[in-house]
Amino acid sequence: MNILRKVAIVTGAGSGIGKSVALALLKEGYSVALAGRRSEMLGKTVTEAGPLGSQALAVSTDVRDPTSVRDLFARTRETFGRLDLLFNNAGIFVPSVLLEDLTYEQWRAIVDINLTGVFLCTQEAFKLMKNQSPRGGRIINNGSISAHAPRPNSAPYTATKHAITGLTKSTALDGRKYDIACGQIDIGNAATEMTAVIRSGVLQAHGEVMAEPTMDLGHIANAVVYMASLPLDTNVQFMTIMATKMPFIGRG
Repeated sequence: MNILRKVAIVTGAGSGIGKSVALALLKEGYSVALAGRRSEMLGKTVTEAGPLGSQALAVSTDVRDPTSVRDLFARTRETFGRLDLLFNNAGIFVPSVLLEDLTYEQWRAIVDINLTGVFLCTQEAFKLMKNQSPRGGRIINNGSISAHAPRPNSAPYTATKHAITGLTKSTALDGRKYDIACGQIDIGNAATEMTAVIRSGVLQAHGEVMAEPTMDLGHIANAVVYMASLPLDTNVQFMTIMATKMPFIGRG
């Protein structure tokens, strides 16, 4: 255990944005607990970190499950001694489907991961951060451009991302008394496997299918590292980072 290093938990760390942010934090000198459902993907992240992987802890985690989340935070504390940063990143899309055809199971799956999972991790972070010494820490929630403007046929995803904005505000307010800062990064068109369809063509509000530009994951990782680098008396409450020419301003 090395309590001189800052400690982070990154959910959804096996791929995409979570992986990129976890690797960037390791390079920045953090010890990082990598959380995700697929242990083999977490292992690949550790391997890609090279020698810095010695400061990574891979924990197979289902953020929908309170017991699994409690285990993640307990193992982080046991291994690293504290928690300075939680990046709530785990999330899923639901296939584009007409609102009236959406199944209960589709709705429930995305709400459980994108919203309830963030709440469960935030709750455990509060318990740890308010009782450690030095007290406090930072929580960064992965919002989305969809927290501001929906895509067609995306009711469950859009609803969860709007809810994340409310949770971010409540977390920031309720965390003040514990020296816990909370902010949100809203990301538009990151180049990941999950968003590959965007580059080939996606339905627009006017009914046409259009390809959209994407941006490199490294820019997002750098943005999260910047938000995390601030002292706890300073906070980026909301940041939007997006592909410059994506249809967000003027969407709809």
